Amino acid sequence: MKPKLKELKSKLVEWFSIKRAKNPRMIVLLFILLINIVFWSISAFLISRLALSGTEGMSFWEAAYYTVTMILDAGCIQFVIADIGASGVAIAIICMVIILLGMILFTGAVIGYVTNYISSYIDNANSGTSRLKVSGHLVILNWNTRASEIVNDLLYCPGKQVVVVLVDDRKAEIQKEVNERIAHTIAKENADLRKDLKGLGFLRSEYRFLKNRLKNNITLIVREGDVFSSKQLHDISLERSRSVVILGSDINNSVCRFENLDRIKAASRGNAQTVKTLMQVSDITAAEYSDDNQKIIVEITDDWTHDLVERIIRYKVGDTDESEQRNKCNIVPVRVNQILGQILSQFSLMPELNYAYSELFSNKGATFCVKDFQCENDVEYISSYLETHPNALPLTSMAARKDGTRQGHFYYSAEDQRDIDTRATVADTGYRVKLNHRFHMSSKNVVILGHNSNCKYIMEGFASFVGEWQSNDPNMEVLNILVIDDAESLEKHGHYREYPFVFETVAATIYDRELICSTIERFVDSNENDTSVLILSDDNAPNDEIDSNALANLVYVQDIINSRKQNDAFDPESIDIIIEIIDPKHHDVIRSYNISNIVISNRYISKMITQIGEKEAIFDFYTDILTYDVARTAGYESKEVYAKKVGDFFEELPDECTVSELVRAVWYASIDSELPQDMVFPTMVLGCVKPGGKVMLFGAHNMRDMIKLEAQDKLIVYSTH
Repeated sequence: MKPKLKELKSKLVEWFSIKRAKNPRMIVLLFILLINIVFWSISAFLISRLALSGTEGMSFWEAAYYTVTMILDAGCIQFVIADIGASGVAIAIICMVIILLGMILFTGAVIGYVTNYISSYIDNANSGTSRLKVSGHLVILNWNTRASEIVNDLLYCPGKQVVVVLVDDRKAEIQKEVNERIAHTIAKENADLRKDLKGLGFLRSEYRFLKNRLKNNITLIVREGDVFSSKQLHDISLERSRSVVILGSDINNSVCRFENLDRIKAASRGNAQTVKTLMQVSDITAAEYSDDNQKIIVEITDDWTHDLVERIIRYKVGDTDESEQRNKCNIVPVRVNQILGQILSQFSLMPELNYAYSELFSNKGATFCVKDFQCENDVEYISSYLETHPNALPLTSMAARKDGTRQGHFYYSAEDQRDIDTRATVADTGYRVKLNHRFHMSSKNVVILGHNSNCKYIMEGFASFVGEWQSNDPNMEVLNILVIDDAESLEKHGHYREYPFVFETVAATIYDRELICSTIERFVDSNENDTSVLILSDDNAPNDEIDSNALANLVYVQDIINSRKQNDAFDPESIDIIIEIIDPKHHDVIRSYNISNIVISNRYISKMITQIGEKEAIFDFYTDILTYDVARTAGYESKEVYAKKVGDFFEELPDECTVSELVRAVWYASIDSELPQDMVFPTMVLGCVKPGGKVMLFGAHNMRDMIKLEAQDKLIVYSTH
């Protein structure tokens, strides 16, 4: 017996040790229950054996019941001691001891346990260890400087928006960042609305304000954890989300210059963490139990990562049934540097596009919309559509992503998705315009100050633009570029010798003020056409140096402009300053220098990601309009957005008309059947930009407004050329 008892004791000790390590809360609860059961049993035995007056026949279970009632309510002692004077002091003391010990062992222990459990429950909820049961939400994995803008743009989406963020650390900092960004946007939008309603009368303006004011419709949940953990991804209901955004990490969050250089070097080779995260996420979203049509948007900044992501996409599609597999593998790789480079090159050539894109690329105001629709002939469909749909502007049809057929999607510019289907007969008023069908973009001069990670793609954007406009006339002068940058960066890019439109490169640091200013003035004086000055901000600079070089270069350029203003013949509109910044907090500082063409580059990527998360097919449209291309693929001719000077675009200035009349007149004039085929460029007018940057994008709210175009105005048009 002794060996068996010893073995049993050993097993009990082992069991207790494991349970204590694995679930100490359960051990504490069992101990509380056990000690109270023992205490109640002893107390009931004593009371049943005391033979008190009136309780001589009390059974053990009755005594147990009265013991519990005495512990819970001391006044219930009367059921045990009917007459304390007749029972004696000793018996009363015994009962009081039972009550006091019971309150400590039972009431105190239970209260302590429950309190601890509640506290633990709150801590677990805050730390993100509990299961989150939501659906149709946006999941953001990792965090960078673009992330808060992704959340912010959801303010303009209808209905409640739930965003779940999973990061390694900085939970409180992220929550503060997003809250401040959202609060700033709401305050600004509502202040602008108040200004627009001013003069309508108190009651009327108050009614419209309460009806149209911007409200916070976002529920943000930030959790700290491991983005590679399958359990933690399931805990945030990844399989029920509508979209998952995988962000790259910032490399400029270090104040150590050498550490920063190491991070830049590592990031240029590739991002294995992004690939690993995508593999984990796509495995969950591709499972049978996950929702269909989930979208995975992946930020990519290098070729190595892009190649692996494309391989993952091909592997996930495999040889299975395409229609089913695509519902489970909607991966959209967003090449951040390439997109930013294309955007900055377009803004340098046509600065007015910055004003237009800031709205068109967001969910606010006029924006690009998409509808599932099969179109055999774009021109015929658009002509018919314009006769029966007053509120939206039809643009083009494109094949569905990863689909070899022409059927797929049609794209529009509209203020609301519902505007696309709003029908009403649009009467032909007989208004006509005369277009300059031989229009070509004027030669452009560009000064580039500084560098960033997008320089290669900025130059490629310029090259594609030159290639498009020289496709019919190789001798046409399209572009002259001057690059001023530090010697190390110029050497890294081979002084841009491969680009024939780069007129000159000059090595200078921000401390070489005289060299920078004299070089720019010489370049401007030697070219008659307008000049754009693109000031780049180094996105790889340490945190304490972010935007520093860009701000210094801005001061130099402003000095040049101010000195030239002394000459009465100088036209301030002949020099456009486009400054890129990384940190939005510097926006107001730059505005104080009377600069309105400010590019917060990260915001464009954020807005695009937000829209792709809502409608995946919009990604193909963005890819097309950001790339100048004259090639025809499967019968499709690439189209882009241009800013065209009214005085050059029309043979004669149009008379004052409604926006609707202007849009339709330009469209029909651009597809005139009597024109030679090489002069037919179907054109849809999206808006107008007045000198000084006042932009008017066309949509349901202003289609009936009157518009008077001047020669210096710029039309924002969507066209093949």
